[in-house]
Amino acid sequence: MQYSKLGSSELSVSRVCLGSMTWGTQNNQSDADQQIAYALEQGINFIDTAEMYAVPPTADTYGSTETIIGNWLANNQQKRDKIILASKIAGTGLSYIRGGADISGETVTQAIDASLKRLQTDYIDLYQLHWPNRTSPHFGKHHPGTIRFSDADAEQERAGMLDILQALDKAIKQGKIRHFGLSDDTPWGINEYIKLSKEHNLARVTSIQNEFSLLHTKDWPYLIENCIHEDVAFLPWSPLAGGVLTGKYLNGARPEGSRWCKAQRNGLFRDTQTTHEAVAQYLEIAKANNITPAQLALAWCDQVDGVTSTIIGATSMAQLAEDIAAFDIKLSAQTLQQISDVLKNYPAPF
Repeated sequence: MQYSKLGSSELSVSRVCLGSMTWGTQNNQSDADQQIAYALEQGINFIDTAEMYAVPPTADTYGSTETIIGNWLANNQQKRDKIILASKIAGTGLSYIRGGADISGETVTQAIDASLKRLQTDYIDLYQLHWPNRTSPHFGKHHPGTIRFSDADAEQERAGMLDILQALDKAIKQGKIRHFGLSDDTPWGINEYIKLSKEHNLARVTSIQNEFSLLHTKDWPYLIENCIHEDVAFLPWSPLAGGVLTGKYLNGARPEGSRWCKAQRNGLFRDTQTTHEAVAQYLEIAKANNITPAQLALAWCDQVDGVTSTIIGATSMAQLAEDIAAFDIKLSAQTLQQISDVLKNYPAPF
């Protein structure tokens, strides 16, 4: 296993981050225990979760993933310092989480305390804002004209960011969290937090996790360039584009128990004709290299300049082993060029 420095922090994280959002719906406690044990055996030291999980998010499953991880930690207390544990506060819009309120300094404090209780730990290594209060170009809202950025009140947003940052800084000084990061944000969001940190001598943003895959490269090059030069870790989530890059959804297939068989909060916005056309071509490249389509997608993501650690998730041990093995694969220059050719033909398939 290879490791990378987590942004400007002193933490060294595995190039593979174990995602956990299926724990509590598609996976139970026993499944999660097995996945964590196997991941640790492979050298993975980075686990990502969120108060909102399991996914798809519901009031009934809210907090269940953190609870599952907390149960594992309670039974493996001697391993706590071997793990870099990341969690997130949910943003606005979910009525059953603090009434759907915006993230604020007050809600950050409430959410951290609740997550610590569910996780049965004294500290969270990386605490992230799951999505910003303002509407951001994520979750299918990245196409031109979908969002009017001029509708946002920049000064109001900055004031809200400062309130949040002050609460995060206080939590760091109290030892409840070690670092903070962003998620589903933009270069403007990153840079505003950096400026506020400098102006007010507060904690600095360490990382950002955004959707990034062979089907969704909108963060390259602009946000990734920003991350590299500002020493902010870039953590791709959904590197298999919700599973479609495995090829299992081609020709309208819906394998029993798969994610696309379940109701999605934002719908199946990745399910387009151009998505499946691109996936079919990636499948051919994978076949020519004698690797699985998932391994092609993950190996490519790992080799993108600026990627710190890629967040993977699996519902079975076979999937987990296959995915982790992808990070030992070095794609040739020829294969990377073939991938680049497909990317040029399908730059934004969904």
